[in-house]
Amino acid sequence: MRRAALVVGGAVLALAAVAVSSAEETAVPDDEAGTGPMPDLLGRGLWRVFTRLDRRTRLDVHDVSGRDRRVLWPPRWQVCTQYPTAGTVLDRRTTVMIGVVRKGETCPPRVRDARR
Repeated sequence: MRRAALVVGGAVLALAAVAVSSAEETAVPDDEAGTGPMPDLLGRGLWRVFTRLDRRTRLDVHDVSGRDRRVLWPPRWQVCTQYPTAGTVLDRRTTVMIGVVRKGETCPPRVRDARR
């Protein structure tokens, strides 16, 4: 029980550090929040998603391995799928969907075929 609390606490601290560093950036008006082109994140670490996208962008991260695991520690995951595709202009209403697997695992075949 104590170990689980430490793991969850560590994840919360890591995300809090991202929030603090993002808050130090220059403010962007609310009408421009989340705008800009979607970067190509396929094959990159999940941590890159959090550092490349605006902090106000709505994000849906899920495990595509078929094991339905919870993604608690972003540095241990890699991106297999992304929606919208790279280059698509994001706006305030866009929800970015990211499919991930643990680092060291391969993306499922059906997911790899969809990337092409």
